[in-house]
Amino acid sequence: MVAMSNRHGGGYDRNPREPNDSDGYAKDAEAGVEESKQGLLEPASGDDAASAKPAAPTPGAKHLAFCFVGLQASYLTWGYVQEKVMTREYTTGRFPSATFCVFSNRFLAVIVAAGITLFQHGGKLTLPASYVAFAPCAFSNSLSSFGQYQALRYVSFPLQTISKSTKVIPVMLMGKFLNKKTYPPVDYVEALCISLGVCVFSLANLDDGALASGGEESEGNVFAAYLGVAMLALYVVSDSFTSQWQSRLYQAHPNVDQFQMMFAVNSWAICMTLFALVSSGELWTTLKFLSLNPAAFVDNVTIAITSATGQLFIFYTIKTFGPVVFTIIMTTRQMFSIVLSTVLFGHDIKALALLGATAVFATIFHRIKRQARAKRPAKAPPPPPPPSPTKTPAGRLQI
Repeated sequence: MVAMSNRHGGGYDRNPREPNDSDGYAKDAEAGVEESKQGLLEPASGDDAASAKPAAPTPGAKHLAFCFVGLQASYLTWGYVQEKVMTREYTTGRFPSATFCVFSNRFLAVIVAAGITLFQHGGKLTLPASYVAFAPCAFSNSLSSFGQYQALRYVSFPLQTISKSTKVIPVMLMGKFLNKKTYPPVDYVEALCISLGVCVFSLANLDDGALASGGEESEGNVFAAYLGVAMLALYVVSDSFTSQWQSRLYQAHPNVDQFQMMFAVNSWAICMTLFALVSSGELWTTLKFLSLNPAAFVDNVTIAITSATGQLFIFYTIKTFGPVVFTIIMTTRQMFSIVLSTVLFGHDIKALALLGATAVFATIFHRIKRQARAKRPAKAPPPPPPPSPTKTPAGRLQI
C-alpha cells in the first residue's frame, strides 16, 4: 500500500487550514522555546514544515475503489467471526472477555504497523508528532471496540447492525464540534438518506421478533437491555470521535503516515487494555479458557488478522479521503453483511430491502458526481471584444 502524505490530503471533506498562532512558532524556536510547549495538535511549522513531503496527485476513483474493497473484505469477515465469538457456546461455555478481544486485535496490529514503519523509515520508530497526541483517539478507539463487543451480550446482532447505520451524522457533528468543520446542507441530506436507506434495508430482512430478542444476558432483564443500548451509544460516540481526531492529527502533522498512526494508536491501546485485563483478573481467566477451547483461539486469531488488515485500510482512507467518506463506506458494509448472510443461509431479499439499497447507492453516486463536478477547473472567461473604431474630429477612423 502506498502511503499518501500530501499536505492537502486530496480529501473530500477537508477544510483549508486557517492561520493561527503557530505561524510565529519558528520565532519562538529561535528564542529558545522548547518544542514541548507546542500543543498536542499544533500545526507543523519550522523544520517540521520544511521537511514535509511535496503534495502528491489528488487521489481519484481507483484509490477510492481500493479503499472500498479492502474495507469491505476485511470487516465482512471480521464481523462474521466477531458475532460467532461473542454469541456461540464453546466447549466450556461462552467467551469470557470482550476486553481481551480488543487486546488481541491491537497486539497483532501493532506488530504489523511497527514492521512496516521500520521498513519505510530506515529502521526507526520515531514519530513526527508527540506520542501523547495519539492517546485520545487510542482511548476512544478502545472504548468503541469494547462497546461493540460487549453490546452483543445484551442486544441482538441485527439491532447492533442497524445502530451502526446512523454513524454518518454523528461523525459530521463531531467534525463540526471537534474540528470546526462546516458542511453544506446537501451533505446532511445525503447522510440522512444513507442512514435511512441502510435502516430500511436492514429492517426489511429481519425475521419477526429479531429486534426484540437481545443477547443471552438480556433475556427477562430490562436493565441489561438498557445496558446493551448504552454500549451501542458508547460505540457510536467513541467511533465518531476517533476518526475525526485522527483527521485533525493528520492535518496538524502532515508528515505522519498511516503506518505511524497505526503503530502509535495500537501501542497506546495495548497498554490501556492490558492494564484493564490485569486489574480485573480477566487476562488469566481468558488464557485458561483459550487453552481449553482451541476453536476460540482460532477465531481470535482470525479476528486479529482481519482487524489488522482493516486498520491499514482505515488509516489510509481517513488520511486520503477524510472521516466522512470513510464512515459512508463502513455504513454501506452493513448492507453487504446482510447480503452475505442471505447468500450463506439461503434467505430471500425482500422488495423493501431493494428499495433501501437503491436509495443508498443513488445517494452515494449523487455525492460522487457532485464532488467530481466541484473539482472541475473553472472555465476561463471569454476574451474581451476588440474595441470599436471611433472617428476623430477630422473624420478619420481611429482604432
